[in-house]
Amino acid sequence: MKILVTGGAGFIGGNFIQFILDKYPNYKIINIDKLTYAGELTKHNGIVNKSNYKFIKEDIVNKESILALFNKEKFDYVVHFAAESHVDNSIRDSDVFVQTNVVGTHVLLEASLLNNVQKFIHISTDEVYGDLDFDSEKLFTESTSLEPNSPYSASKASSDMLVRSYFKTYQLPIIITRCSNNYGPYQFPEKLIPKSILMALRNQEIPIYGKGVNIRDWLYVTDHCTAIDLIMHKGSNGEVYNIGGNNEKSNIEVVKSILDYLGASHNLISYVGDRKGHDKRYAVDSTKLKELGWQPKYNFESGLEQTIDWYLENKKWLEALL
Repeated sequence: MKILVTGGAGFIGGNFIQFILDKYPNYKIINIDKLTYAGELTKHNGIVNKSNYKFIKEDIVNKESILALFNKEKFDYVVHFAAESHVDNSIRDSDVFVQTNVVGTHVLLEASLLNNVQKFIHISTDEVYGDLDFDSEKLFTESTSLEPNSPYSASKASSDMLVRSYFKTYQLPIIITRCSNNYGPYQFPEKLIPKSILMALRNQEIPIYGKGVNIRDWLYVTDHCTAIDLIMHKGSNGEVYNIGGNNEKSNIEVVKSILDYLGASHNLISYVGDRKGHDKRYAVDSTKLKELGWQPKYNFESGLEQTIDWYLENKKWLEALL
């Protein structure tokens, strides 16, 4: 099987490539990535010389180059991770989010349709559903209406709708996945967990929006990879699958857990003005995926400890990235 992975120099896509090549040594992966500030390739040093892996630097909005690549390689599957994903950046400047997340997805859909791709897996986010009240017991299901609240999540919701339309109109075999907040090795330190680890190691203040009460459902990245693997092989075309870790934690709980594990003072926490349109709570119902046979391996405590240990063992990677 030949798989195109977009955004494979990033955090989740990079972990996915490593996972798939370890599990399926006969699969071939071509990784295309624009190599923005959050993309880096040292994570793939161990596979760069393998005959079944190739990296190509390319922007998915470049339609001519993408069509030429598809015509040449004849991919069986496309697993589409490539996206601008940092909410704060989307609030400051949303242009690149629309280009990459919407236009880039459209280019890939067109190329996949023209080249009879067998399956198009679109990696999305639970943020497209909007948010839930703090005191609610509700969970996002696959039938929850899309009510995105940031330019980032709106761009992802837009791409979701494009992907869906290619199934309904053209019968392109697509699947959409919507995951909760990921964490684990190789995450760029603009996101809460790696940023908090870095600042604590430097004995610097850790900025927390508002009062730190906003709640996220945390998913260890390897559990996300196992879910995509299962969906890729056993998921039904035209369906949406939620992928959640069932680990709801407030931002302040997460940061305090990191400080406690590192033996650092809670005095490093610095409360700052809240994010514009800050979503209150995300919580994901993964029942549909679990009916396929998936179960997350990591609870939040074990996943966080493994993540912190990885960053402690890879300080040079973190410092070099910065």
